[in-house]
Amino acid sequence: MPQITDILSKAVDGQRLTPDDGVALLQSHDLAAIGRAADEVTRRLHPEPIRTYNIDRNINYTNVCTAVCDFCAFYRGPNSDEGYVLPREELLHKIEETVALGGEQILMQGGLHPSFKLEWYEELLHDIKSRFPQVNVHGFSPPEIHHFTKVNGLPLRTVLDRLKKAGLGSLPGGGAEILVDRVRSEITRGKVMTDDWLNVMRVWHDLGGASSATMMFGHVETMNERIEHMERVRQLQDETAGFTAFISWTFQPDNTDMAEIAPAGAFEYLKTQAVSRLYLDNVPNIQSSWVTQGLRVGQLSLLFGANDMGSLMIEENVVAEAGTVHYLTLDQIRDCIIELGFTPRQRNVFYELLPLEHEQFAVEANRRSEPGNLVELQA
Repeated sequence: MPQITDILSKAVDGQRLTPDDGVALLQSHDLAAIGRAADEVTRRLHPEPIRTYNIDRNINYTNVCTAVCDFCAFYRGPNSDEGYVLPREELLHKIEETVALGGEQILMQGGLHPSFKLEWYEELLHDIKSRFPQVNVHGFSPPEIHHFTKVNGLPLRTVLDRLKKAGLGSLPGGGAEILVDRVRSEITRGKVMTDDWLNVMRVWHDLGGASSATMMFGHVETMNERIEHMERVRQLQDETAGFTAFISWTFQPDNTDMAEIAPAGAFEYLKTQAVSRLYLDNVPNIQSSWVTQGLRVGQLSLLFGANDMGSLMIEENVVAEAGTVHYLTLDQIRDCIIELGFTPRQRNVFYELLPLEHEQFAVEANRRSEPGNLVELQA
């Protein structure tokens, strides 16, 4: 097994880590050394004295889902009395509220609805973009896209091309969990497997689209499988360069069918995030995930490989169903960045900085809004 100091020196010098290197780091307990190395790499990749954040809203247009995921407390089966589909005007009103608070994006995801045809989603995108042309729709994770191909009997490229022409702006990395089929088979049924998840992203990138990549860890996966997940992301990024960011978070077991699993804590979260920064040498941004760890650990993650504080969201439903949501205001997020000696800047999903006048408008609008109604989730 390689020595930890040698691995960290290699990463700081810009050399690519091997899977064995990554596993050795995850098995190490030297959190401080791994964190320092990740911070050095972050400062090399992002030498500017700023750290970023985003403002958007997670709109779950339906919770009806044909997949069965043991880790999910949000979904409802097609025959459940608790299933819903958001009325169109309610969905558009949520976007209007987001824009009023300085948001320029919505994260739109739902369950795998058994009966909606592709035309339904095209009409949804058209309605959004005709009313709010300036808003980026960061929508439809790979499991949803793969599901659309099955329901409609259409090739993947056709589905993605039609959605892009209808107004889809970028793809969230949701539904990745761990990109290893052994893990996916154990915790979910009726959902996209690893190669097809990656191929959705491959085709989307080939069409000129950008997306994020995610990882939910701390359940049934091994350390080797966490690294296998990162390796698959890194390989695809070598091929397409379409991922803008990587976001990892810990599995939240409450109210799920996996409630017996002890939640991973801050130590494991910070170590895994730091390793992701060291391993994913071709992914430009690492995003903090404080929704599962709280404000202070989320802030600390900016010293453990993250260069982005994540998204301030006006609404979040999925993690809330699992009982773990930490509420922060925009001022708190900005203060976290300032306290570490950086300048906070608002960005969009493509990690472009927004004009300072827009940023100031968002700050003032959020200060006028009701306190405690903003939550964060990465995607």
